[in-house]
Amino acid sequence: MRRVNPIPVARAFIRSAGCVLLLLWGWVSAQAQVDHWAMEDAAEREKLPLEKIIPAARLADLSPARKAYDPRDYVDWMRSHGDPAATRYSSLDQINSKNVGQLKRAWTFHSGDGKGNIQANPVIIGGVLVTPTVGNAMVGLDAATGKERWRVGFKKRPAFRGLCYWPGDADTPGRVIFGAGTELLALHPVDGRVLMRVPFVETRAAGALYGDLLVVPGFLKDVYGVDVRSGETRWTFHTRPHEGEPGYDTWDRVEQGANDWSGMALDEQRGIAYVSTGSPKPNFIGVGHLGRNLYANCIIAIDARNGKHLWHRQEFRHDIWDRDLPASPNLVTVERGGKRVDAVAQITKFGQTFLLDRMTGEPLFPIRLVRAPVSKLLGERTWPYQPHLELPEPFVRQGFSLDRVTDRSPEARASIMGKIDGAFWGLFAVPQADRWMVMFPGTNGGGEWVGACFDPTSAYLYMSASALPSLVKLSRNEKPPVDESKLPPTAGRKVYELFCIGCHGMNREGVGVSPSLYGLADRLKDEDVRALLKTGRPLMPPFPQIMDKQAADLLAYLFERDRVYKKPLKRPERPSYRNHGFAKLYDHEGYPGVKPPWGTLTALDLNTGRIAWQVPLGEHEALTRQGVPRKGTYNFGGPLVTGGGLVFCSGTQDKKIRAFDKATGEELWSYTLPFAGSAPPATYIVGGKQFLVVPATGGGKINAKAGDAWVAFSLDGVRQ
Repeated sequence: MRRVNPIPVARAFIRSAGCVLLLLWGWVSAQAQVDHWAMEDAAEREKLPLEKIIPAARLADLSPARKAYDPRDYVDWMRSHGDPAATRYSSLDQINSKNVGQLKRAWTFHSGDGKGNIQANPVIIGGVLVTPTVGNAMVGLDAATGKERWRVGFKKRPAFRGLCYWPGDADTPGRVIFGAGTELLALHPVDGRVLMRVPFVETRAAGALYGDLLVVPGFLKDVYGVDVRSGETRWTFHTRPHEGEPGYDTWDRVEQGANDWSGMALDEQRGIAYVSTGSPKPNFIGVGHLGRNLYANCIIAIDARNGKHLWHRQEFRHDIWDRDLPASPNLVTVERGGKRVDAVAQITKFGQTFLLDRMTGEPLFPIRLVRAPVSKLLGERTWPYQPHLELPEPFVRQGFSLDRVTDRSPEARASIMGKIDGAFWGLFAVPQADRWMVMFPGTNGGGEWVGACFDPTSAYLYMSASALPSLVKLSRNEKPPVDESKLPPTAGRKVYELFCIGCHGMNREGVGVSPSLYGLADRLKDEDVRALLKTGRPLMPPFPQIMDKQAADLLAYLFERDRVYKKPLKRPERPSYRNHGFAKLYDHEGYPGVKPPWGTLTALDLNTGRIAWQVPLGEHEALTRQGVPRKGTYNFGGPLVTGGGLVFCSGTQDKKIRAFDKATGEELWSYTLPFAGSAPPATYIVGGKQFLVVPATGGGKINAKAGDAWVAFSLDGVRQ
């Protein structure tokens, strides 16, 4: 046996170890030397190619469809959005394109517990319609008559954007499952008995069932696999990766966001859950979380059995535009080269649609990435490329220009030109400090949480959309934010913690769509805030319970008059910015500041990627009386497609629900609701009769009067 001289081996080890230590020291030094106050180099960015292409998957590599279309799969409505695949399609055809003109109101239910904005598509189980109410209750209604059978109240809003039903087994009764605040609950659909009530993270979107396991997205972060009987968590997938997990190194510092607040879908045959995530937070400001920021703005495929990551596809990288993926993915089957292929479709706020192979996440159409501009903010680092798809065709216009400014009247155009004087814009223009940026589509889309519906018989995807520009502006915080939780609370801070902290954050930084309250004096005066406390605004409730002394203390806190803040002794690691809220570009009479259409319903042929038809959705009746053709309105309703050849959609500012021919877009029927539709419709059959029902509670982001109604329709009208 040959002897090895230990001295050269030891020397080699020391040399190699020294190299490793030197490299490690170099990496640490480089990290320590990062200047978070530096500005990006535009000249370096311009050296990059103008675009890159991610090629479409080869036909041979696409996942073949597992199952042929069977109309029996689309009769029941046991989950918000119809089924686990979130198709929002019903094969029922008793109400059809030939007789829809005879559709009449069958019943109206008023919950009688307040006025609000219901965003949950209901479920119908054994002749009982189950829905949340505006007064934080769950009710079971006789689905044929609208009569209330049972009611259960909660402290926090239940089933915010959806619920689902598990049919049970020999040992466990069936149950309707939803979240309410930080609890996960199950009720018996027949009598409302509470069958399960466990502490849980806040969840708003409807979960989906894989056997006896409920996959449910957390509102603030992460996705969970939960035992449907006990509520015990079996697995957790981190949408903001933890240290040591894949994706963690795509953040230089993990902040908020990357949450599934809008919806999910599940492939029951393959056991794959698909979730869509929001942008990193705070909105418009990325200096605190540099990098690509996985899994923000992603469609993520997760093994429903164990929570393992299967694949992901990211839309915007390092999103500083509030471009959340705003809706549930739709599981679809399309045709490619004579082959039926299972895919997942995802609409976006930007008005794009990603169509991806269900098993691999590879695109069915090429994805074009275009070079994006650099930021003019100290410390910001934009991602060099962002997606701008050619196919499937965008369903809203892309980008703002002077050619798109409204020409409704000389006065309207002049008002908009005045508002954008000194502003800037561009396809991927980056927010700046102390200068307004026009962003189009705006922060509410394009697509939104109401999502799309899919017709498996035609491969058409239907989506409602708005076309309203947003105004975005940042300002730099001259003094860095202070962690108020570590200071003795003032009287105003105590009022803030009681009423405001849930939406505006621990330190007034803003959470989700709630703006930062830093530098409030730059935007509002005392009387403005007092008025808002009394009246509220679309996403902010009124606070009549706040007494005058409490209001005075709160204002002193918000305007930083109740405490002396020490000036920092040295410059902080990074600059700090605040956003100026979510302003919309309206003209002097309150109409959108761009040329119409302002709201649309679109049929997108997923086989070809081309728009089959697009029509204005909604009507401004004041303009109609002036002889102006229908232009569509800002809308939050969402469509339903049926085997009767129809697409139903509401959510418009004119309070109407409409039926369209699903092949052509021709409007065939309409009805004026007591309040604007506030969630997508559902359809079901009871006693041999098909019904159509829509939550009509108004309110929300369309600035419509709020109410408490659910309206159902049938061909034979009012039922006793």
